[in-house]
Amino acid sequence: MHKIFTLLLAAFSLLSFGQTIEQKAAEIHNKVFTIDSHTDTPLKFFKGDFDIGLEHDGRKGEGKVDIPRMEKGGLDAVFFAVFIGQGERDSLGHAKAFEKAEQIFEATHQKVKKNKKKAEIATTPKQGYKLEKKGKRAIYLGIENGYPIGNNLDNINHFYDLGARYITIVHSHNNDISDSSTDRVGPEYNGLSTFGEEVIERMNKLGIMIDVSHASDSAFYDVLELSSKPVIASHSCARALCDNPRNLTDDMLKVLAENGGVIQMCILSDYVKKLEQSPERIEGKKAFRKKHSDWSNYTEEERKVGLRDWYQLDVEFPPNLATVSDAVDHIDHIVKVAGIDHVGIGTDFDGGGGLADCSDASELGNITLELVKRGYSEEDIRKIWGGNFMRVFREVAAK
Repeated sequence: MHKIFTLLLAAFSLLSFGQTIEQKAAEIHNKVFTIDSHTDTPLKFFKGDFDIGLEHDGRKGEGKVDIPRMEKGGLDAVFFAVFIGQGERDSLGHAKAFEKAEQIFEATHQKVKKNKKKAEIATTPKQGYKLEKKGKRAIYLGIENGYPIGNNLDNINHFYDLGARYITIVHSHNNDISDSSTDRVGPEYNGLSTFGEEVIERMNKLGIMIDVSHASDSAFYDVLELSSKPVIASHSCARALCDNPRNLTDDMLKVLAENGGVIQMCILSDYVKKLEQSPERIEGKKAFRKKHSDWSNYTEEERKVGLRDWYQLDVEFPPNLATVSDAVDHIDHIVKVAGIDHVGIGTDFDGGGGLADCSDASELGNITLELVKRGYSEEDIRKIWGGNFMRVFREVAAK
């Protein structure tokens, strides 16, 4: 009853001064520094001549993030993920993963440099705020999956020098660092490996944020116990609202808050709300997996074909998507459990992220509108849209 009264009072106050809720939300969205902590947009760089300086149509499989749509959606900064799918865990597999990571770093630097009048690569929180004041977009880099580290800690230093400012330690399958939350084989180390413990120590020392999205529950707790600095979950939601192993339990949310870290609410529907999908889409995905069953050994041309087929699935068999309201339910829950200082936004655009009413970067203002409708203050929204994440970024980067 109190919340309903608060919302009605807020609406009445806005209308009394001649400003609609939509106008108020747009004003706040324009004022606050906004950062999306996780997108897989670099995957598009290996599908033809994708130019992030041009506007594309995400509903046609052309990608969900580019500079024009960041501008339309009021997105000041973004983390592009250098994503490496898990392959063979031997010297050859590690060498291939390392080489692929370097290629993605190079491609990203080139794409951004081509659009230097509109965007720049950033490596510190301060640079992001400076670029915002210049009207430019800040492009940060992270690594999704610690696989290209191989068994060499010095590779972490190398990737830091290339611009990486966080590493998602594991992806969908166990690697040499950590158990994954979704490996069908099950846990290998019951958390972190011995080498994984050394990785955490090195990342702390260098000032690279440790990302626990995709990590198993046991690995999550190992990281939180070992890390001397705050930790992030760059694209995860609340398991209490959507029972997916990729999401964090209430206890995990509390521990993350005690650590000073932040969970970045993800808008990939599978992590937001369980929804029935059409039989055609289910069969389409099965056919895709059958056709592309040896991804780790693909040639560059085969990889391009695979990516094209993956994005085409959403065109031919549109998914049943959750809504912005469903996603903000997760923010409400995280705030209730962990507090307003420990939640942010990491869309997972171009990696599956997208909602029925927030399909790409141009529509991110719809999240702010929902937050305003629910009574969140400008300061609350400033924290959610970037303040909390950038605080962690600063604390981790501090030597």
